[in-house]
Amino acid sequence: MNAPLKTVKSNVSRFDEDVRRTGSYAYTAEKLSSRYANDRISESIAAVYPFASKRVLDLGCGDGTYTMEFPALGVREILGIDPAKVAVESANRKAAEAGLDSQVRFKVGNIYEPETLLEDGRFDCVVLRGVLHHLPDPAKAIQCAASLADTIIILEPNGCNPVLKLLERFSRYHVEHEEQSFLPGTISSWLGAAKFRVQTMHHLNLVPMFCPDWMARLCKSVEPVVEKVPLLRQIACGQCIILATKA
Repeated sequence: MNAPLKTVKSNVSRFDEDVRRTGSYAYTAEKLSSRYANDRISESIAAVYPFASKRVLDLGCGDGTYTMEFPALGVREILGIDPAKVAVESANRKAAEAGLDSQVRFKVGNIYEPETLLEDGRFDCVVLRGVLHHLPDPAKAIQCAASLADTIIILEPNGCNPVLKLLERFSRYHVEHEEQSFLPGTISSWLGAAKFRVQTMHHLNLVPMFCPDWMARLCKSVEPVVEKVPLLRQIACGQCIILATKA
């Protein structure tokens, strides 16, 4: 008999603690390197899909910082879901303070329970921004997300990056938050198993989330060149973005 799927890892409480302590997640804080990295990620997501007038589901929305960027892209509605209760409470406060609460909503929920999310109806697109590498069963998560929309956008750490692999093993932050990265081909195979076809895949961003300002500026200056060199970008870039649609 198979053991029941563990749907929430201990890192959820770690993320909640981050919000209690600082009011946000560490990677959404106003550090130059985090700002450079996240701005590049947001640019890539905005460019990969026509969000105007769409209903969008942001699975694993965290503290809602990046969910609240979608109204500027013209979405009709966006729902953010996350299992971290404190983070969701913070996200709802931020949306209200920004005057976006009529267009942006946040709820506590679990990616492995899609039937509860379907209470809000199907969506045009599901966004998984930096989520899979925090989950106990990322392949199962994609299967669940596949029942919610015909388009999936996945943004994940680049599992081909050797520096990232070292950080996952030795960085205190990465260890405490149970970070792990996957090869883009592995994610593609999970999408295929869920009856999705990869339409586009890009490697992007050269700036590490947590690094000194001088390093952030240096990496940012050479980033456009690195992103254009096929083999180099596959090894050096920090993230991979994948757009997939129902096969």
